[in-house]
Amino acid sequence: MAAGYVLVMGSLAAGLQILHRTGCGPASGSGAQKPGAAASPAPGVGTKPTWRGWLRLVRHILTTSVGGYLLLMAVVIAYYYGVARVSGNFIESAFTGCALLLALCDPVFLAASWLTERWRIHRSPRGPHA
Repeated sequence: MAAGYVLVMGSLAAGLQILHRTGCGPASGSGAQKPGAAASPAPGVGTKPTWRGWLRLVRHILTTSVGGYLLLMAVVIAYYYGVARVSGNFIESAFTGCALLLALCDPVFLAASWLTERWRIHRSPRGPHA
């Protein structure tokens, strides 16, 4: 389990380093511009979120959740039929329990994202109406 954790965290760290070096990630909003680049505000600095951006976020969360749920259910079914045939309603509990977890976590994540964005706009040096 520790090796899996190290591999996941290492790949995430490598991805963040790649984003930072290419200037595509969140760390690129430092205000420094590349030579010859047009003067424009850094992404996410002093701009209000749009509905289009929120819809893209919701779509991303839903596709990630559904994809992860389906992959988890494939692993549960493979484990059930390949390794251990647990008695009772193991499969039904796995399907409904994980669906309930997603139904609870996705709205909480969206609400936390909304609150974070509102706080970021409110704390912006340009003010909430920039």
